[in-house]
Amino acid sequence: MKKRILAAVMAAAMTASLAACGSSNATNSTSAAASQAESTAETAKEETSTAGAGANKDASDIKIGIITDTGGVNDGSFNSSAWQGLQRAEKDFGVQVSYLESHTDADYKPNIENYVDEDYDMIICIGYALADALKEEAEANPDKRFAIVDDSSLADEANVTSLMFEQAQASYLVGYVAGKTTKSNTVGIVLGMSTDLMNQFGYGYTAGVLDANPDAKVLQNNANSFSDTAVGKTAANNMVAQGADVIFHAAGGTGLGVIDAAKEAGIWAIGVDSDQSSIAPETILTSAMKRVDNAVYDVAKATADGSLTAGVKTYSLADEGVDLAPTTDNIDPAVLKEVQEVKAKIVSGEISVPKTKAEFEAKYGDVYELD
Repeated sequence: MKKRILAAVMAAAMTASLAACGSSNATNSTSAAASQAESTAETAKEETSTAGAGANKDASDIKIGIITDTGGVNDGSFNSSAWQGLQRAEKDFGVQVSYLESHTDADYKPNIENYVDEDYDMIICIGYALADALKEEAEANPDKRFAIVDDSSLADEANVTSLMFEQAQASYLVGYVAGKTTKSNTVGIVLGMSTDLMNQFGYGYTAGVLDANPDAKVLQNNANSFSDTAVGKTAANNMVAQGADVIFHAAGGTGLGVIDAAKEAGIWAIGVDSDQSSIAPETILTSAMKRVDNAVYDVAKATADGSLTAGVKTYSLADEGVDLAPTTDNIDPAVLKEVQEVKAKIVSGEISVPKTKAEFEAKYGDVYELD
């Protein structure tokens, strides 16, 4: 694109020079040439501003890719959900889709660069961990279009769409189920990482548990990984040893270890991001749905039809961007009815779910240990 702009300007300059040497209307010729150069450059700028957004392209020529975090595309939750949404977009819109897995943090930038070099129209980064690498690449490639899940720090970038979720709301619902289901009055939560964003899962879950059952105790663990199943299993086993009979994980691939431990111990596990009931139908009590699949699908659709905009889009209970999983076979019908009533109160604003340390402690005190 830069080459085209430079060539246009050089051509215009040559025209102006020749006119000045061989015509008595040199001033008029120079003005016309300059005007043409300006018009050509402006057209090129307009093309740059829409490049990568699907403008003037057949859907079959549009390429959209996702880059996973270290959990990988088969984590059964976060990244898997994103890939499912993109595959659905491929089927519905005929766009070309693919994914690149990140095995370590060092893979983030090379993976983004790979898609940039292959001239992808939309590059979707799955997870806040990719934010630093994305910022660098977005600023270096203003003609490319990017999206990122779970990070709004790039909201001011003109070529980045941020996809955010009210995960505390869904976590509150599964916490309420856990509080009503536990027989030992001891439940647990395993986070993949203790960050402001991830702690929203913890605040919501713990609040839901305590509102449903003030006598309950919530055991908490930061696995410090989204891809270590062994660490997840050990964390869950430690909670089982302390009497936990329901454990929620918000830990990506690490959570598969939590589910495995719950299955072996004969207790309930609660999944995250997608409906994880198929992983262990007799073990998964429910899941806190975070519709990453819908968000990725929406971005793919907007890329295909040319309606993509930068900025932040937030998904909540009100628009079913987060929710309780549709598989409810293991939830007591009476509890499920209560949860639906609670959900309506959250949507209406009657119940305010805490998302920060201050909001949580204002009502529940200093009982959340991971922040």
